[in-house]
Amino acid sequence: MSKNKTEIPALIIDESLAEELGDNHAATSADTPIRDDAFDLSDQEKIEIIEGHFGKIMHTLGLDLSDQSLKGTPHRVAKMFVKEIFNGLDPKNKPTARQFDNEFEYGDMVVEKNINVTSFCEHHFLPFIGKAHVAYISSGKVIGLSKINRIVDYYARRPQVQERLTLQIANELKRAMDTEDVAVFIESKHLCVSTRGIKDRESSTVTTEYSGKFRDDTTQQRFIDYISQQTEM
Repeated sequence: MSKNKTEIPALIIDESLAEELGDNHAATSADTPIRDDAFDLSDQEKIEIIEGHFGKIMHTLGLDLSDQSLKGTPHRVAKMFVKEIFNGLDPKNKPTARQFDNEFEYGDMVVEKNINVTSFCEHHFLPFIGKAHVAYISSGKVIGLSKINRIVDYYARRPQVQERLTLQIANELKRAMDTEDVAVFIESKHLCVSTRGIKDRESSTVTTEYSGKFRDDTTQQRFIDYISQQTEM
């Protein structure tokens, strides 16, 4: 393995700025900040490197890695990072959303609500968990409903901020269905708020993105009314 693939640049961190940015949950761009060489390493190479670094973190914290319960933890964490909770970083895992003609010419909004969201705050690497509600108005093309869930899950499976996640889902749905008429509403609880800092276990965070016809107050309100309804299946 070449040295430049494993070398981590030295970072000079302003601690007060780091804390301020983290507490504000600020995002610098609608695109996830990914390096150009992000996919030069194989998944197995990434797992091996992360395993070594996480083992050092545990050792630094004072944990005994010879203990039967702990010695496999660095590998489990590394595999979880690469193969599971952060696999949305890799474009090869992006769901394929095949378009179909809207043959029934259904012209009203389609709403899919209560889509599970599990992501990780990029500032503290703690989870935020909630629900996404999505709507669109077809311009003549549609995709399978399950693809909407997969799009939400794909963009959630990366270090994120909720604002960026909301925009990325909306932008991908617009591309997938060739329509500007898309609405995305996410509400979630952030463990970086509930388990550290202010330690508020009751608050939740709401982010929205409305484009096209959903910028109209009446259409927007109909969407909100739909997702507010209690439905039993």
